[in-house]
Amino acid sequence: MAATLKGNMLIAQSGGPTVVINQSLVGAVLEAKEHACIQGIYGALNGIKGVLKENFVNLRRETVATLEAVARTPSSALGTVRQKPTEEECNQIFSILMRYNIRYFFYIGGNDSAETTLILNENARKVNYEFRCFHIPKTIDNDLRENDHTPGYGSAARFVALAIMGDNLDNRALPGVKIDVIMGRNAGFLTAASALARQYGDDGPHLIYLPEKPFSPEKFVSDVQEVYGRLGRCLVAVSEGICDEQKTPILVKLIGKEDPDPFNNPQLSGTGALGDALAREVKEKTEIKRVRADTFGYLQRSFPGVVSEVDASEARQVARIAVRNAVRADVDGSVAIRRLPGKKYRVSYEVVPLASVARDTRKMPEEFIGSAGNDVTEAFLEYARPLVGPLPKMARLKGWAVPKIS
Repeated sequence: MAATLKGNMLIAQSGGPTVVINQSLVGAVLEAKEHACIQGIYGALNGIKGVLKENFVNLRRETVATLEAVARTPSSALGTVRQKPTEEECNQIFSILMRYNIRYFFYIGGNDSAETTLILNENARKVNYEFRCFHIPKTIDNDLRENDHTPGYGSAARFVALAIMGDNLDNRALPGVKIDVIMGRNAGFLTAASALARQYGDDGPHLIYLPEKPFSPEKFVSDVQEVYGRLGRCLVAVSEGICDEQKTPILVKLIGKEDPDPFNNPQLSGTGALGDALAREVKEKTEIKRVRADTFGYLQRSFPGVVSEVDASEARQVARIAVRNAVRADVDGSVAIRRLPGKKYRVSYEVVPLASVARDTRKMPEEFIGSAGNDVTEAFLEYARPLVGPLPKMARLKGWAVPKIS
C-alpha cells in the first residue's frame, strides 16, 4: 500500500444528468469526510468548464442534512457539461489542479468523462505529480464497458417502463398506431426496458427497434400492419439511434439532412423529427388513420419520483468505493459493477483501468434481442427487472381481460 497522500479533493459531474447522479456526488463527499488525508473538498461547477474557469464550491461546508436532501434530488447538483476537452485544455486543467493542491480528482460521467480522467492521470505521471484520478460511472444509456450495468440506467429504465405502461393504456382505450422514440444512440438498453411494461397478452409495446439491428422502413411498416391487423392497434418503442444496413441513421435517411450536435454526431435527442418521419411512413403507406408519435427526449433523465432503489444504492456505493481506493492505494481507475451468478440479485464492485472504460462503448448482447429484430428476449427481462424494481399492477374489467403474460 502506498503512503497516505495528503491534499485537496475535487469532484465534478459530466454528460447527461440522471435521477441518481447526486447519490454518487454525496457518497463521494461523505466518504471523503471520513479520511483525514483529504483536506479541502471542492466541487467544480459544470464539469471541466468549471475547472478551466476555476469555478469551485466548498463542499466540506455543506451539512449532512443538505447533502442527503441533494442526494435525493434528480439532475446534476454541480451542473454538467457537454464539452469534450482538447489535449491543450486537459493540460491547462492539470496546471490548475496543481495550483490548488488537488491530489484527488473524481469525475462522474460516461465514457468521455473516463477519457478526460485518463488524460489527466497520464499528464500527472509525466511530471511525477502525486495525484489520484477516479472515474465514477454514470449513464442512462447503460453502455459503459466493464460494467454489467451503470448507475442511472435503472431509474431511467423505470421511467421508460412506466411511461410505456401508461401509453399502452391510452392506446388500448383509443386505438391507433403510437410510436415512442426513446434515447439510445448506439445501445438499445433503455428502449428495451419498454418491454417491462407488458402485463397482459395484448399489452404493448408490440414492436421494439434497437440500434443493434439494421432498421428497414419497409419492414417497419409491414410489422405495424401485421400487429394492427391482429389487435386493432399498435404501440411501438424505437431507439433514436436506429440505422440502416450502411449505418446511416434512419433520421438522416428519412428527412434527408443532418443536424449535427457539438460532437458532430447527427442530432437525435431534443427533436421530434424521427417520430414524425416514422409516423408519416405509416400514414402514407397504409390505410391506418390514427397515427401518433412522441419523443421522450430529456424527460427520461431527471424525472422525479421514478428512482429505482437499487440504482440509488449502487450510485452511492460506486462513489464511496472510488474514494476508499484512492486514499488506500496508489491506483487510479473506474469502479465497475459486476453481477454475481445465482438467482438472487447480487453485485460486486471492481476497480478497472481507466483505459478499459474510456472512449468506446458496448452494445446490447445478442441474446437480449429477439431473432426477428423487433423485440427483446426473456433473458433481457430477467436482466433488467432487478435494476428497475417492482412496477405497479394494472387492472382490467373481467369482460375485457385477456390472460396475463407469465
